[in-house]
Amino acid sequence: MQPSDFLRQTPPFDQLDEATIQQIVATLKIVRYPAKTPILEAGGEPSHFLYIVYSGSVRLERNGRTVLLLEEGDLFGFPSLLAQRPPVFDVITDEESVIYQIREPVFRDLLQRIPAFADYFLRGLGERLRRTTTIEPTAPTGLADFTTSVQTLIQRPPVFVAPQSSVAEAARTMHRHNISSVLVEHDPVGILTVRDLRSRVLAAERPPETPVHSVMSCPAITIPATATLLEALLVMIEHGIHHLPIEQAGRIIGVITDTDLLHHQLHNPLLLFERLRRAQRVDDVRTYTRDLTATVVWLFENGLDVLHIGRIVATLNDTLTTRLITLAEHELGAPPCPYAWLVFGSEGRMEQLLITDQDNALVYAETTPEHDAYFAQFAAFVVEGLMAAGFPPCKGGYMATHWRRPLDEWERLFRTLVDTPTPDALLEAGIFFDMRRVHGTLSLAPLETIIRHSGTQPRFLAHMARAAQAWQPPLGFLRRIRDEQGKVDLKRGGIAPIVALARLYALEAQSPARATVERLHDAIARGILSEEGGETLQEAFRFLMRLRLRAQLDAVRAHQQPGNAITLASLSSLERRMLKETFLAIRDMQEAIGLRYQTDLLG
Repeated sequence: MQPSDFLRQTPPFDQLDEATIQQIVATLKIVRYPAKTPILEAGGEPSHFLYIVYSGSVRLERNGRTVLLLEEGDLFGFPSLLAQRPPVFDVITDEESVIYQIREPVFRDLLQRIPAFADYFLRGLGERLRRTTTIEPTAPTGLADFTTSVQTLIQRPPVFVAPQSSVAEAARTMHRHNISSVLVEHDPVGILTVRDLRSRVLAAERPPETPVHSVMSCPAITIPATATLLEALLVMIEHGIHHLPIEQAGRIIGVITDTDLLHHQLHNPLLLFERLRRAQRVDDVRTYTRDLTATVVWLFENGLDVLHIGRIVATLNDTLTTRLITLAEHELGAPPCPYAWLVFGSEGRMEQLLITDQDNALVYAETTPEHDAYFAQFAAFVVEGLMAAGFPPCKGGYMATHWRRPLDEWERLFRTLVDTPTPDALLEAGIFFDMRRVHGTLSLAPLETIIRHSGTQPRFLAHMARAAQAWQPPLGFLRRIRDEQGKVDLKRGGIAPIVALARLYALEAQSPARATVERLHDAIARGILSEEGGETLQEAFRFLMRLRLRAQLDAVRAHQQPGNAITLASLSSLERRMLKETFLAIRDMQEAIGLRYQTDLLG
């Protein structure tokens, strides 16, 4: 590979124009070092070069102990060069290596002339990962650009009616303007749609003189004019609405509809959302896995952030589950007491991207023979419906057909998990403490109180910290990535450790958040986690989730079973470097929690 080609794919040189690349190449010094050759000496003369590993590997050592192994594309020498101070580490080739050397005057000129180049040497890992995962769409998008302002979809000024107007007058106004909704002059503003006329007037056999204020939706859900199409899409899906007023400076400037967002997109999640809401029997959802996968592919290829994809998938899964629950109640009759349907794991955290095993449970108000019999049939109906839709049963049995009990029993269980943190209890706490309600009216306040209280128990937190340390990043000798037949399990080695760390920090922070990134944000806000450490984990999580989803979708296209492993050879040199840095950062954070929570005292 020519030096110019190598530099073009090596950050931060990949941000330079061609003329600048050629200027660097013209003065570049290329040196071949035998194995075990010292390049820089700790405490010795300051570095006069920016070094780049072209081939081979280089060790950073302190007092004879290897601290880090640098490989192809890694940079060194710049801390000493920038500070004009002796190097902190000995730098020694581990094997025969070819090293590019950029002279100090050239390096300093680049720093002064090109801010993006200079920023690279000032940014932490979190910022570098953020830039790595900022990826352009890989396919043409019918939605133009998810970052486009919602204002671009406004086709006309809003149309208002008075709250005392009759529904007949509102219908004539809609017909006259060829629109499917009107806003209602009310404080706060209301909205009446064609769907409302069908369901709340015609179906309810109300007379044409019915005043609008008695059937409108109020307050209307709105979105600011500065919002993006993505944010509008999420609001519509999460609230189950078809019309969204746009607000600017305290007034409504227009209304957009789901039809505006759809615009002939076969895999837009709004279409799947609507099909789920209209399902009349279990057979109607048997293609859900196929349809959801196509939707995820469409979202990913359009460059949508992987965590936003998770929110959309969670909302669609919730819609499916809620529809099955409605069908169960229609089949079995009204529930005999209040209940709550819960989901756990990645579903509970709204981080599931493709269909995986079910993780759900059922909580109901009180136990009686009648209640127990009803909810046994109820849980079986919904779980079997989810299986029909493509959700496999949980291998560990964490499904409502087994985890179905009254609230007081759940309370006793949660207290036991906190008071007696055995290995099995810690496993269940890691599952149950990610709980999220999907449907039902039963208050879960007693369970939330126990979860919050657990964050005040040092012994429980120490055990949770040790459990988080059990998920080890795949790093071997000299901190090289340890693979198995060229593959690395991203869930076991990276995603699961970050999830466990975030859960631990959130418990101490008394945070009600479930999503991993939100938990880390709350821990930073409470001063439990440093801003740099929190940002690194947040961006590492996003980076790993995106790598895994890309590999899973590649498997789907090849008609293979998607999993959690990636092939290292499929990664770019930049991605391999970022992956190694990510694993190292996770291991450092795991070591830090050992000190913070004193896991060594547990025995």
